Amino acid sequence: MSIKPQYVEKIISKEKTYEFRRSVFKRDVTNVIIYATAPEKKIIGSFELEDIIRDTPSNLWNNFSNKAGICKKDFFDYFKGKDEGFALKVGELNILDDFIDVNCLDDFRAPQSYTYVDKEEFFSKIHNPNF
Repeated sequence: MSIKPQYVEKIISKEKTYEFRRSVFKRDVTNVIIYATAPEKKIIGSFELEDIIRDTPSNLWNNFSNKAGICKKDFFDYFKGKDEGFALKVGELNILDDFIDVNCLDDFRAPQSYTYVDKEEFFSKIHNPNF
């Protein structure tokens, strides 16, 4: 899942325990690999997906703003024109000791929002023993 670096930092510090999306996975997902977008362009680890809450943007803000890690204006700008949204509950974090620079990976394509991969297969390909 692609996440802006400022929000990745807040996830790591546990200030942000909900990641918000305008659309949600079409497959069953239990673990999310975190890709910090430009200028970082690094894979920093993963988190267990505890829950997905579907609701109106207003209700999502009212219920989760204290753990959103985003200001109200940016939140509502992101959901502008949408009747519903999703709050992804960040569970247990697994942060890599050394972040992975995706410029060093063959065939890596940054997901527009998210893409599906097998976690074990993905990390075995990049030979990262810390994950």
